[in-house]
Amino acid sequence: MFYVSNAIAGRIAAGTGFRTSLEALYPQKPTDSLYKDRSKRLFDMVAASLLLIFLLPVMILIAMAIRLTSSGPALFRQVRYGRHKVGFEILKFRTMRVMEPGENFCQACRNDPRVTPLGAFLRRTSLDELPQLWNVVRGDMSLVGPRPHATSMDDAFAKRIKGYDRRFLMRPGITGLAQCTGYRGATNTMTLMIGRVCRDVYYVRNQSMALDLRILAMTMVSLLTDDAY
Repeated sequence: MFYVSNAIAGRIAAGTGFRTSLEALYPQKPTDSLYKDRSKRLFDMVAASLLLIFLLPVMILIAMAIRLTSSGPALFRQVRYGRHKVGFEILKFRTMRVMEPGENFCQACRNDPRVTPLGAFLRRTSLDELPQLWNVVRGDMSLVGPRPHATSMDDAFAKRIKGYDRRFLMRPGITGLAQCTGYRGATNTMTLMIGRVCRDVYYVRNQSMALDLRILAMTMVSLLTDDAY
């Protein structure tokens, strides 16, 4: 399935330029059954709650370390689009210096000077994402789903990629198909963004418990080999 996604990404990038369409490649499909949606939600609730209990001591230590090594709050909060494009406040451990008033947000890049030394470690190990387990318990997110971007990025890409908003048919995830197949980190070109969106839409159309478990397993492997920033 990943080969097909790569081929699709190449066809879009080469054939239609920046004004691209996913609709012909992924025709509209009826939404998943209520039973499947409830099963996924139950799995998320149980798994995220158990992980929160187990990892709470680690999260407390990380929060204390952030407060001791840089000025500002331990948590980073930002509004992102969730399911059906309803906004929610995403939680992360803060890995960058606090933005100055009037400073514009931009996506992190490799060797970003805004990242603190501790933040670099947290980003490399993805420990900065642990607070999102609370987002999962609250129902804002899922363990597996399309990763939520900054709303400004979503709005910009929705104008350039027709069908982009199909990513919002499901809850966003802590990890996703794109992230464990080479599309983790910055997507600073249209080709990279199209590759990520193709995988997101593929997941939305083909979600199953078996696929979720496979993505979670692949994510664990990628955490040991990938270098995030």
